[in-house]
Amino acid sequence: MKNFQSRNPYNGDILETYSNDTENTITAKLDKALAIEASWANVPIEEKCELLTKIADLLLDRKEEYAELITKEMGKPISQSIEEIKKCAWACDFYALNAEDLLADELIATDADESFISNDPLGCILAIMPWNYPFWQVIRFAAPTLTAGNTALLKHAQNVTGCSIAIEKLFIDAGYPKGCFQSIKTEHEEIEKLIANDGIKAVTLTGSEKAGKSIARTAGENLKKTVLELGGNNACIVWEDANLKKHMDTMVSARMQNTGQSCIAAKRFIVCEDIYDSFLEQFTEKVKALKIGDPMQKDTFIGVMAREDLAKTLQEQIDVSIKKGAKVSLGNKRDGAFFSPTILTNVKVDMPVFEEETFGPVAAIIKAKDRKEAIEMAANSRLGLGSMLFTEDIDEAMNVISDIPDGGFFVNDMVKSDPRLPFGGTKASGYGRELSREGILEFVNKKTVYIKK
Repeated sequence: MKNFQSRNPYNGDILETYSNDTENTITAKLDKALAIEASWANVPIEEKCELLTKIADLLLDRKEEYAELITKEMGKPISQSIEEIKKCAWACDFYALNAEDLLADELIATDADESFISNDPLGCILAIMPWNYPFWQVIRFAAPTLTAGNTALLKHAQNVTGCSIAIEKLFIDAGYPKGCFQSIKTEHEEIEKLIANDGIKAVTLTGSEKAGKSIARTAGENLKKTVLELGGNNACIVWEDANLKKHMDTMVSARMQNTGQSCIAAKRFIVCEDIYDSFLEQFTEKVKALKIGDPMQKDTFIGVMAREDLAKTLQEQIDVSIKKGAKVSLGNKRDGAFFSPTILTNVKVDMPVFEEETFGPVAAIIKAKDRKEAIEMAANSRLGLGSMLFTEDIDEAMNVISDIPDGGFFVNDMVKSDPRLPFGGTKASGYGRELSREGILEFVNKKTVYIKK
């Protein structure tokens, strides 16, 4: 049995020592999920929605406790951790209010006396989740998936094991049957065995492209459905008519929130040359003003990255880009897991900070000669999670929506996940959708029912 430690990335303190589950323990947890599968599926939707409301209430009651756990385990500034918990409660309330309608039979007129689509649960769903939004990533999967009648096993990122355990207890405290939602602590080899088990009906993963390919390969070999959210290299396009004064705070937050560790963060700022100098001046001024410090302080905006190795990876991407001609306009200082907010200019399309996902507080600023080139540069990416465009010309913005084949397109706002809207990507950012109607129907059997009397 392998032990591992959870450490506070800000001060290096050991938070807890854990042991991985044995193969027998994991099998027992799956058996427990399978044992209640039928009874949970048959719980009336009204009762499932009541449980979701209890989850939302508990999240808000415990928001300070949960936020402190997030901040200590992965370094997110405490005020942002509190907002994460509040967003989780919002998602639960959304599904509590709407799940019955979203899951209702869809009547279809045919030659039959009665024909419709029934949305039946699949069974036990395996969720493999990341550390950067340790509650939100789980709740946005679990709220709709359990409410659709499925059970769930959670394999969370190792450095947020405390969050994983707390979420399992949250569901139990709210009144969910034991076995409905369970956390497991294990390595990749055991996950592959678990996916092959007939008891697992589907898999959802939020993580790296490498992890996504591996999980999808194993699931495909066993004919299991997958939903993959694999990160992004989101473009923030700034046309020459953009209202910088109005939107600059949004653009800075789009890159720097969660210390830049977000798949939907603005990573490439593609700015029309007519406004480039003004943009760079205002953007730099705002970034310099961000409060850096102890993530447990409520006025801190930039804390530390979640692990030192992540900061080292970011440094390598920047170093290679500098060797290729990028210029450091601000920052580029690392101390352990801390990485200062960084701005790079003279960025070209062959540099890592343009081509790759940069998971940390670095903004790559690219000059485009005009709107057309800005859109072409934005579309030039293997990843396709989301893009944002800042402009006063809404009519023209509407005309270019289809020119960037991403999963989301936001005008005059940052890319975000919203329970009311589907969330997911294209290309190497993965496939499938979370949240909204599309999310709750990802893990159901859309059964055709055809009746003649």
